[in-house]
Amino acid sequence: MKWEGGEQSGNVEDRRGMPTRGLAVGGGAIGLIVVVVAAFLGIDPNKVNDVLNKGGGGPGPGGPAGEKRELSAEEKRQGKFSSTVLRYTEEVWEEQFRKAGKRYEAPKMVLFYDAVSTRCGDAPSAVGPFYCPADKTLYIDPTFFEELERKLGGSKAEFSQAYVIAHEVGHHVQHLLGYSDIVDSKRQKLPKAEFNQWSVRLELQADYLAGVWAHYGQRKFNFIEPGDIESALKSANAIGDDRLQKRSGSFVSPEKYTHGTSAQRVKWFRLGYETGDFSKLRQIFEMPYGDL
Repeated sequence: MKWEGGEQSGNVEDRRGMPTRGLAVGGGAIGLIVVVVAAFLGIDPNKVNDVLNKGGGGPGPGGPAGEKRELSAEEKRQGKFSSTVLRYTEEVWEEQFRKAGKRYEAPKMVLFYDAVSTRCGDAPSAVGPFYCPADKTLYIDPTFFEELERKLGGSKAEFSQAYVIAHEVGHHVQHLLGYSDIVDSKRQKLPKAEFNQWSVRLELQADYLAGVWAHYGQRKFNFIEPGDIESALKSANAIGDDRLQKRSGSFVSPEKYTHGTSAQRVKWFRLGYETGDFSKLRQIFEMPYGDL
């Protein structure tokens, strides 16, 4: 992916290098994400549950005596990359919202290590990248990308990382357009298995939005290089619910899906990238679940 030298976003807060003490990491929406991501990264679910139940695991990678430490050259590069990709999303969605007669409010991004406190609750780094609608902020521990590279074969797949960021920004777009509220309204009304189907719709829609972003981002910035789309599709394929359940040693249980299968995630990202059709968002919510 060609990104170096690109404009960086002014909406990034880098908390890495700051000391982090134990946080009261609890359940709720963030707790549900942790187990899924932990399964993909090969983390013992029992250890993750210990973190969720007892709070953060002590001080983070700060400097001596809890002082702020200087980031390494690689950490600084990762920060620039994340900031540049966020800026690419800002420019694409500003333009798309303007065309639709709407105003885009850009999200914030927080880079952290170990654990983080948000308006959605406290979370350990095992949660992976996530979006908190309460503070309209993406939270990313960049060490997740190192694990992603390792799980996908060790290649420097930067566009796969950009896809992850664009997916979380997709959740922000959903929040602005009201789709997240539609799903939240069903949380207390539906049985868990039926509600999970709406969670899947929301996640596939975020994958579709990531594809739409890539479609218009390529037109505007020409940042996609040979193999980039394949690497993003490989990531989408690797983090489908069916694959995650297999990796965790569980039986594949469709009624427990919350993000969609590998094939579904690949399908909707690819469709967004190939068409750039912003109008298909509602279709994902209206079509029969079995057709997704």
